[in-house]
Amino acid sequence: MIVSHLRKWLFALAALSALASGGVRGADAPVLLVVGDSISAGYGLAAGQGWVTLLAEKLQAEGYRYNVVNASLSGDTTAGGRARMAALLKTHRPAVVVVELGGNDALRGGNLGATRANLDAMVGDAQAAGAKVLIAGMQLPPNYGPAYVNEFNGLFGAVARSRKAALVPHVFEGFGEDLAQFQGDRIHPTAAAQAKILANIWPTLAPLLRKG
Repeated sequence: MIVSHLRKWLFALAALSALASGGVRGADAPVLLVVGDSISAGYGLAAGQGWVTLLAEKLQAEGYRYNVVNASLSGDTTAGGRARMAALLKTHRPAVVVVELGGNDALRGGNLGATRANLDAMVGDAQAAGAKVLIAGMQLPPNYGPAYVNEFNGLFGAVARSRKAALVPHVFEGFGEDLAQFQGDRIHPTAAAQAKILANIWPTLAPLLRKG
């Protein structure tokens, strides 16, 4: 009974994620699916300010015909993303998937072996469904301890190499140490920083896309 209710909830969540879509170019256009946490969900920002919305606008401006579906949830972890992935793939049948998860695993001091396994499973499931995958990675500050930091910072690249997936090692590259680019919690980027996130992701994402 519990499993049945969980499945219904997951499918309902997948359907609701379509309401957060941006850059819709038509029902027959390929889907670009973003599965992330608060960084991609636009935590603390006004509607339309997040980097995923900026991506949808850029795609339209540059002649890329994609439906962008933002299935990101604030507070989500790789375990949550792994649990949601099958329903999202079935509902949206994406051509491209961006996975931006893992930061909350580390903030909670989670087991990084499990984080890597979850990320690997998500990428593998998306590829098996025929999607090209980009892993949007994070990096931890040194105060988490060298061993934990090194393991976390390296797991995104390890999964990308194993799965031959595209990789952005650190979505905050170039501004992650500038507190002026972050909200008061020092975790979530400001509206002004969203273009910087997109600028870090776009050069790796663009080769996965097709125009027309």
